[in-house]
Amino acid sequence: MIKILVVEDSPVVRDFLVHILGADPDIRVVATARDGEEALAAVRRHRPDVITMDIHMPNMDGLEATRRIMETDPLPIVIVSGSTDPLEVATTFDALEAGALAVLCRPAGIGHPLHEATARDLVQTVKSMSEVKVVRRWPRARRQAMVGGKSAHAPSAKMGLTRESAQVRIVVLGASTGGPPVIEAILAALPKNFPVPVLIVQHMTAGFLRGFIEWLARSASLPVHLATHGELMLPGHVYIAPDERQMKVDCAGKIVLTRDEPENGMRPSVSTLFRSVAEVYGCNAVAGLLSGMGRDGAVELRLLKEKGAVTFVQDKDSSVVHGMPGEAIRLDAAMLVLPPDKIAAVLANLANHRGR
Repeated sequence: MIKILVVEDSPVVRDFLVHILGADPDIRVVATARDGEEALAAVRRHRPDVITMDIHMPNMDGLEATRRIMETDPLPIVIVSGSTDPLEVATTFDALEAGALAVLCRPAGIGHPLHEATARDLVQTVKSMSEVKVVRRWPRARRQAMVGGKSAHAPSAKMGLTRESAQVRIVVLGASTGGPPVIEAILAALPKNFPVPVLIVQHMTAGFLRGFIEWLARSASLPVHLATHGELMLPGHVYIAPDERQMKVDCAGKIVLTRDEPENGMRPSVSTLFRSVAEVYGCNAVAGLLSGMGRDGAVELRLLKEKGAVTFVQDKDSSVVHGMPGEAIRLDAAMLVLPPDKIAAVLANLANHRGR
């Protein structure tokens, strides 16, 4: 039985969420809270397995509550948002940076055509997150000091990775659960003169991508775009795959978006992008799999490696979920296993020096 704490300031929405979650035989809602302060007390009193957290609440909001919980009593937290406004949604991604595992839209109301699908998504997400082992987050000041004290040395592009005939022309990344904060950290650390386009597939609930892009744009040194069909990829620009489209590339350096069927249950799928890049760019690509559930992209990362591309995965210790990277390692698809604070330096090194 999965024990849930529902944190939501609206009584109507709170009861609605309790109704949806409590209808599943594997879930028991053990407590509710109207704000962050009540949530902290309920965590200590009931020790839930998962918390659903609203962001905009009085007294203590969901972001601060998430920070406090992850610093003192770390538990899986799922942000449930009622807003799809990009600027408001962008603030919910700060909660992911603080340690929350996922962001979801509030389920549609009873009688709405999307009610069953969105309610099922909430229940399935809560169940999946209950299996994730979270770790304590240090307070921000201490965490920054710890990161700042680490060596910034990155593996050289000459460490067995350079092929004289190859020149990096594209970087592609795939991520799922736990991916947004890692992507944010990578883009924030890439230099403004990064010489190639970066394409990203991030598994995410529909409706949050524009908010995700707004959030990334706060710290990224490169322009971040929602990819559009037929646009020419520009050096030093970042393109995020849109909802319900498969993203590919063509020989003219343009993005191709299609309605192709989901792959590995996903649309957009990392596998689709990686396979397209392997066909078009081959050894001129760098590809990486970041934190995420499942195996999307793992086989295709091996294909990229076989084509001569440089491939890497996020290391297990820093991954919220090591499913996708772990599967790639099992398949011997990764040339490098890297922590997030080393990835940007490696990408810059490879893009600026490989093939010279």
